[in-house]
Amino acid sequence: MFGDMMNMMGKLKETQKKVEETKKRLDSVLVDETSSDNKLKVTLTANRTIKSVEIDDELLEDKEQLKDYLILTLNKAIEKATKINEAELAATAKEGMPNIPGMDMFK
Repeated sequence: MFGDMMNMMGKLKETQKKVEETKKRLDSVLVDETSSDNKLKVTLTANRTIKSVEIDDELLEDKEQLKDYLILTLNKAIEKATKINEAELAATAKEGMPNIPGMDMFK
């Protein structure tokens, strides 16, 4: 039994390491989102770090319109990045879960 527990602990540590590696890799996965009229484009990582924002000069003339565009486009980009992030981390965690009796609901 003690050997099984040590084996499970080793498997959990290995999975934790893989999750951390996945998080680092997600820093290089870029997500682009563009407004419907292409006046605003944002790029962020799958870890939801903003990398760039491109703004059409026309939007710079209307502060309120620019705010609206930023809110809509950033929220869409964050939603996309979150879905990628969660799917990747869930797959990594699921792959490395040890076989613990009664915990098969996660598989």
